[in-house]
Amino acid sequence: MAGQERIEIADNTAESRYEARIGGTLAGVAQYLRAPGVVAVTHTEVEPAYEGRGVGSALSRHILESVQEAGEKVAPVCPFFADYIRRHPDYRPLVHNREDQ
Repeated sequence: MAGQERIEIADNTAESRYEARIGGTLAGVAQYLRAPGVVAVTHTEVEPAYEGRGVGSALSRHILESVQEAGEKVAPVCPFFADYIRRHPDYRPLVHNREDQ
């Protein structure tokens, strides 16, 4: 079996979603809404043919790293995204709280 498949992620701002591609094929998306300083991740979806390959986790990690680099916060509306943060507590400081306003 070959090594880990390369998952390429890009921010499609026109569609308000991050897109994950494997070999140029759309494997999953994470939809978001933006407000000043906050990215609300509203829905994560992985194509059935790509489930179990780490696509959702790669999307979550990419979003969190991008938000961190930009000095922003996230609002984890999507249950998958919220669970990813629970499982990776190093990202918890990036979660937006109403008290931050």
